[in-house]
Amino acid sequence: MKIAITGKGGVGKTTFSAALIQLLARNGQKVIALDADPNANLAAALGLSDEIQKTIVPISQQNKLIEERTGAKIKQYGQVFKLNPEVSDVVDKYATVYENVALLVLGGLEKGGTGCACPENTFIRALITDLVLFKQETLILDMEAGVEHLGRATIKGVDMIIIVLEPSNRSISTATRIREMAADIGLTNLKVVGNKIMNPQDEAFIQDAFPDLELLGLVPNSPAIRENDRNKRPAIENLEPATLKAYENIMAKIIQYSSKK
Repeated sequence: MKIAITGKGGVGKTTFSAALIQLLARNGQKVIALDADPNANLAAALGLSDEIQKTIVPISQQNKLIEERTGAKIKQYGQVFKLNPEVSDVVDKYATVYENVALLVLGGLEKGGTGCACPENTFIRALITDLVLFKQETLILDMEAGVEHLGRATIKGVDMIIIVLEPSNRSISTATRIREMAADIGLTNLKVVGNKIMNPQDEAFIQDAFPDLELLGLVPNSPAIRENDRNKRPAIENLEPATLKAYENIMAKIIQYSSKK
């Protein structure tokens, strides 16, 4: 099961990703958690201590590893380097393992056009392709507001993209752009999740936003989630029953969908 999660910054995408990762892990699944957002916060949302977080070096900053595997020096252009570097052992050697979850933090990709033809980007894209197409574990990708990390080489391996929405027009506008970007590379299996729902008007707003896309669920606005964040606790710790139930129902739908694939 390979799930990519995206949405506008601030909608609670990373919190949702962490909750789903933790519930799947507690359900007995081995999960690879890939933080593909340059503003990396997934480790904190998973409840990893400050001490552990300080030991995590993003893959894009693993210069020695990238140079060894691609055969090229970082930031030296005009070089010939391997377009298919060995990446199959990266999870085993470089992931931070915590309660049945193997966390990898990508760090930023170089931007510009379709991305630079540089060792760092080549290595990261090879790693994502390996994780999506060849790893047997469940993979959850916490992405930035887009699908830049995915491409035509990986679309067949992605079970679904989940766009996290909050009841705001800016959230919907970002989701519309994400949908267009996904369509450009052939990604059509999109689902939505409504987050920070406070009242029936919020529910209706989310339900009306993309009537042709499946709504996996609505997550209530949660003081417990804010409290967890302030106290550096895991996203799903001490949640209100309704919030936890919403997450569990969404997880059940995802598992059911995957089993039919």
